[in-house]
Amino acid sequence: MRWFYDPTLTYEDNYANGPFGAFAGDDAVLAADSPHEVFLGHPVHRPFGIPAGPLVNAAFCEAAFRQGFDVNVYKTVRTGAYPCHPFPNVLNVHVEGQLTLDKAGAPLLADGDLSRATSISNSFGVPSRDPDVWQPDMAAAVAAAGEGQLLVGSFQGTHPAPGVADRAAAYVADHVTAARLAAETGARVLEVNLSCPNEGTGNLLCFDTESVVRIAAAIKEEIGDLPLLLKMAYFRDDAALAGFVEATRGIVDGYAAINTIPARLVDADGAQALPGSGREVAGVCGGAIRWAGLEMVERLARLREAGDGFTIVGVGGVLTADDYSALRAAGADAVMSATGAMIDPALGAKVRALG
Repeated sequence: MRWFYDPTLTYEDNYANGPFGAFAGDDAVLAADSPHEVFLGHPVHRPFGIPAGPLVNAAFCEAAFRQGFDVNVYKTVRTGAYPCHPFPNVLNVHVEGQLTLDKAGAPLLADGDLSRATSISNSFGVPSRDPDVWQPDMAAAVAAAGEGQLLVGSFQGTHPAPGVADRAAAYVADHVTAARLAAETGARVLEVNLSCPNEGTGNLLCFDTESVVRIAAAIKEEIGDLPLLLKMAYFRDDAALAGFVEATRGIVDGYAAINTIPARLVDADGAQALPGSGREVAGVCGGAIRWAGLEMVERLARLREAGDGFTIVGVGGVLTADDYSALRAAGADAVMSATGAMIDPALGAKVRALG
């Protein structure tokens, strides 16, 4: 079955001509009924959908809603146009069992045979159109949500160019501008991406708690009561995670975890699998990181019990309806699937069918 985001095509081809496969039709796969649950104050059929990544524009978001994915995230945007990494971006990553942190420290075989893939590379570099393009398109994605459905707007800041006098202040200001532009589209929930390893750095923003506090506080001052989620990576250290949550829980509305687990990808000859400078390491997503997504939800749920409540969005390795149920049982208020949704476009309908 052809994936709705076709990894055999470039990002630009997908943006211009997708979605594909089961998402290409115009008919809704499910009859409308009344929403049964609530996510961040909004009634939803099921708090399940597709995270920032494969839903690259409004056409993809609208198709996801039609297929029964009810909480979907528009791919992360920026305050200015930003290029995609060279093709290819998605490879089959061969992992025996779980991608533990120890395994991620050694080279992993990756290739273009996606026919049986359950874990894949995610190496795009967070491309973005100019706001003049993505703002009206995100607004169209917001409008495509039906009753019991919700569009989340994802954004991130871009590091200032060399020579800027106060780079830290400029970085905060860029986040604030991105948040304002996303809020202007009518998105009823925003998510700031603090966790992308695809820009060629292991120094993820979510591991710099002091900077996150400054950025999150400035964003909330700009957007007011509009709910804000922080997209996080996997935290190795319990104390670091507890400190991050303690410092930010009074500012933001919740946390989405995880993004990917970075690993060094090589081809059959041991050479770098993805072309281009800075792409020796890429984020890995799919079934091999299920353990990490589940564990982070469990750890966040324990921290939630210790004080004021917050929302938890479980992401990572969700391939089946049973995976959805496991994350909900662990404490997730919502669950999202990217790789699983691409492999099985009926996954939204299967989650809807759960008792």
